[in-house]
Amino acid sequence: MSEPEVLRIAGQDVPVVTANTVVVGTGSAGFCAADRLWELGQDDVVMVADKVNAGASRNAGSDKQTYYKLTLSGGDGDSVREMAETLFAGGAMDGDNALAEAALSARAFLHLCDLGVPFPQNRYGEFIGYKTDHDPRRRATSVGPYTSRSMVEQLENRVRRNGTRIIDECRVVDLITRDGADGPEVAGLLVLRTDIPHDGEQNPYLLFRCTNIVYATGGPAGIYATSVFPHGQWGASGAAYRAGVRGKNLTEWQFGLASTRPRWNVSGTYMQVIPRFVSTDADGGDEREFLTEVIGDYGRLLSLVFLKGYQWPFDIRKALDGSSLIDLLVYRETVLRGRRVFLDFRSNPVRAELDPSALSPEAHEHLDRAGVLFGTPIERLRRMNEPAYQLYLGKNPYVDLEREMLEIDVCVQHNNGGLLVDPWWQSNVGGFFPVGEAGGAHGVYRPGGAALNSGQVGATRAAQFIAARRSWAPAPMEAFMADAGPVLDGALDLVARATARAASGVPDNTGDLLHDVGVLMSAKAGPVRSEQSIGEALVQVHDWLAGYQDLVTADRGSRRAINRTFLVRDILTTAYVYLSAMADYLAHGGRSRGSVLYTDPAGSLPRVGYGPDAARELDLPDLFRFRLDGGALDDQVQEVAWSGPEPSGAAERSGAEDPSPAADRAGRVAFRWRPRRPIPQEDDFFENVWREFREHRNIF
Repeated sequence: MSEPEVLRIAGQDVPVVTANTVVVGTGSAGFCAADRLWELGQDDVVMVADKVNAGASRNAGSDKQTYYKLTLSGGDGDSVREMAETLFAGGAMDGDNALAEAALSARAFLHLCDLGVPFPQNRYGEFIGYKTDHDPRRRATSVGPYTSRSMVEQLENRVRRNGTRIIDECRVVDLITRDGADGPEVAGLLVLRTDIPHDGEQNPYLLFRCTNIVYATGGPAGIYATSVFPHGQWGASGAAYRAGVRGKNLTEWQFGLASTRPRWNVSGTYMQVIPRFVSTDADGGDEREFLTEVIGDYGRLLSLVFLKGYQWPFDIRKALDGSSLIDLLVYRETVLRGRRVFLDFRSNPVRAELDPSALSPEAHEHLDRAGVLFGTPIERLRRMNEPAYQLYLGKNPYVDLEREMLEIDVCVQHNNGGLLVDPWWQSNVGGFFPVGEAGGAHGVYRPGGAALNSGQVGATRAAQFIAARRSWAPAPMEAFMADAGPVLDGALDLVARATARAASGVPDNTGDLLHDVGVLMSAKAGPVRSEQSIGEALVQVHDWLAGYQDLVTADRGSRRAINRTFLVRDILTTAYVYLSAMADYLAHGGRSRGSVLYTDPAGSLPRVGYGPDAARELDLPDLFRFRLDGGALDDQVQEVAWSGPEPSGAAERSGAEDPSPAADRAGRVAFRWRPRRPIPQEDDFFENVWREFREHRNIF
């Protein structure tokens, strides 16, 4: 990486950093990419972060945060192909990504072990495992509630030892692209230095001239308010969509029960000890044990709560008569009734004493083997998993589960879709590699822990391809300046308009807009959606985005407000693309699948699910009527492309019917449904593979 060179671009003296590769994001995927590039001899790399110590890798987790990999212990059979088929079976996942994630899982996992991540092994060196959701083997492992934190810390230590430069406090403004021989190519990146005042002498903008960008910015969690993602986890997907990067499977989010203050998944032991579910009014009064309103059988109530421990994600297939009914009942309390929901570990559900004889055989056996068929939920929790209790004592705000209840909701937890990736995690824009949760490598379902493996594998694959096939220098400076000028001009104009309104007395509205879009998305496009709710949200987000340049107001003297000027635009762009994808999914015949219930008036309500009344529908709102997708679209992938506003009058000149200037101002979203790529059937004859490996390392 060269030292910054100050150049005159768009009337501004702007520092320009030149490097072969810019890694955006300092989570476990970003640090892995930087480390792998260095290992492969590609050390012309710089890392860029919004905040180095923020992000999901470092600050999110659960009772048993899982890493998913090939079986590395015991006598159970496993193979790369079998693991790939497990991933592929989730639906709408491309087979080449599944095969790569399986093939490199052991390599990525052992790399982390060698760096110092303390994954448990027995005395003979076997890395033991357990079953996770959607997992037929015992491929999962963990180092406890901070698995990803341990990963990111060890990877960061390695990257800093390597000497890779990290530039902190940078808000992604826009990507810079240019026309290449095979389509659009990366040319650079524009960021805002959020540590530099906008009204000072130093220019707050920074340009990067580069050949490649590894985009490890995380999922766009900020489009939802009800979230288990860490505060400030926004992602930067909007900039990618504005640059022409396509999205993939954007409808597929994962939701589940989580505490809201602090934000943390209440999976694993938190559910297996069978806490009491309580709702209150907004002020904490009128306490009710609401699950009993729908689940009248005491034993079934206990057993469904227990099952949420390892059936934690909301799964629409388990909502009809299984454990995901719990999620819907919580959703009814918080969203439809406007109440608050808490877990009470101090008291048993329904009765003062736990009646073990009422438990299902599965729940009874598990709790019996753990030696906890006694006492209160908190006593069972501290016996089974003391660190799970201690975890909340160390959070901010801290919660003592022995003395107070824990507030929860149905929260967004992970985006299975994301930016389009090929088998080397390169997008449709040459030199742009989305890795980690920013990349759309997953399908509808995925085994628990597959996300951590995917981030390490994607980062490794991207680094391999860059080192072997994209190691050339960036475009000449003169060409870069021509490409960067209009991008910088656009940023300057947006801020000038926003600050001029503030100077005229219009109040800063960046914080309100950021709040309002999150609340809207959670209310209209969360785990329960309908054609009507998505349409309503789409109209509102469209209006905000179409009029954004004339709407946003920011105080020039506030670094936070200027930062939010670009952040809100990014969130609105992302929300617009995602809502459009949801509307198209329904128009394509899509029904309830994955972690989402799409309301269908012709569908069924959840039912009792046992005994002579098993076919009887429960007394629930019609909003919860749905029909399962049944795998109808598992073999198809939805791709989404956003294009910028058309020039004034372009639609009329093209002869398009019913031209809409407002739609032009918000940009247009186009869709493509294609067959998912199958799992490759590669030639495994050793001499052939060896010859090709000697020739080009099989990187092409």
